Amino acid sequence: MTRKAQSESPRPQSGSILHVDMDAFFVSVEVLRRPELRGLPVAVGGTGSRGVVASASYEARAYGVHSAMPATRARRLCPDIVFLPGDHPLYQEVSGRIMGILRSFTPLVEPLSVDEAFLDVAGAHHSPVEIGHLIRKQVLDEEGIHCAVGVAAVKFLAKLGSKLAKPTPTPAGPSEGVGVFEVPVGQERAFLAPRPVTEIWGVGPATLAHLDRIGIATIGELAEFPLERLEEAIGKAHGQHLHNLANAVDPRPVIPETAAKSMSREETFARDLHTHEDLGVELVALSDSVASRLRAAGKAGKTVTVKIRFRDFRTITRSHTLASAVDSGVVLAREAKQLLKSVDVAPGVRLIGVGVSELEDSDQRQLSFEDFADSSAPSWHDVDLAIDRIRDRFGSGAIRPGGAVDTRSKGTA
Repeated sequence: MTRKAQSESPRPQSGSILHVDMDAFFVSVEVLRRPELRGLPVAVGGTGSRGVVASASYEARAYGVHSAMPATRARRLCPDIVFLPGDHPLYQEVSGRIMGILRSFTPLVEPLSVDEAFLDVAGAHHSPVEIGHLIRKQVLDEEGIHCAVGVAAVKFLAKLGSKLAKPTPTPAGPSEGVGVFEVPVGQERAFLAPRPVTEIWGVGPATLAHLDRIGIATIGELAEFPLERLEEAIGKAHGQHLHNLANAVDPRPVIPETAAKSMSREETFARDLHTHEDLGVELVALSDSVASRLRAAGKAGKTVTVKIRFRDFRTITRSHTLASAVDSGVVLAREAKQLLKSVDVAPGVRLIGVGVSELEDSDQRQLSFEDFADSSAPSWHDVDLAIDRIRDRFGSGAIRPGGAVDTRSKGTA
């Protein structure tokens, strides 16, 4: 067996890795609170003689301005650029909310920085590409920020995909990107082959010079180059690393920074809802979805929270902590409806959400009085497990809670 064959691993069967990256994050946050700057060349960073650009708008990028560029050079390239000082507590606050949105789709979220993260959505009811679009919509609806999503079987390709999904700066303004870019499973090497080697992690100026000397310019050429000769040119460890990536081999899993502290689901409506009855239908469906994800993750939670956003974007929450952790959609819906009763919804609700926090492993869940009330009848836990088995076999739409059946047209968050 050759060294090259040894470096390859079985190809993943599902492209379940997502890389989510905010577009010009610091600038986007600043423009939200200073909308008069929208459409102008803007940079966040230091303005002194030793200052550098931390983030640049796409209008500024059209002039060649980019992050890590000295501020003095940015001003030479774009004399009209607006420089703003950084507000990192605000960026951390917004980032925390965005990471919360990502964790509402899967507990397997690995933040890389305040504005990007990897997700593993294997086993989700929606396809990875659908989840990418849902994430983009929810981040935009809730935070007013655009993001790009790459979808692939491995981290390296997912991150490259998010880059290709982003807008392109032009003198006439940013050209909208595709938003979600998928590298299909089975086509990784064909996708990589014509791309320049500079798109591989770890290829900086020094490595690029070495590769140029041995006649390697594209990832395809790197993939086909004998591993032994590559290691002689740039070193054993680095050579193996680049060789693997060029062949789409990247076994690193998504490693959550911490265990998920909560799970939630939200719905944004195409038209405002004004009655507890209509909103109750939504709460049943959302509670069922959250409970299903809790059980899939082996979790249960004690604190139930309902989030309500009114037509004027005023947002409130109502919470209640139960005596024991639950993972039942019926119980969650009952608690959520009870919390909603205290809220005047007549002004019109554009978004409603259900969340569960204070999570613990479900095998530590204490049985409630209801579990013992009639030992001869199935418990809600038994019903939930039966529902899960049906959905696993026939799909997520095979069975729905009766209280969630509704024919209205609505948007999805």
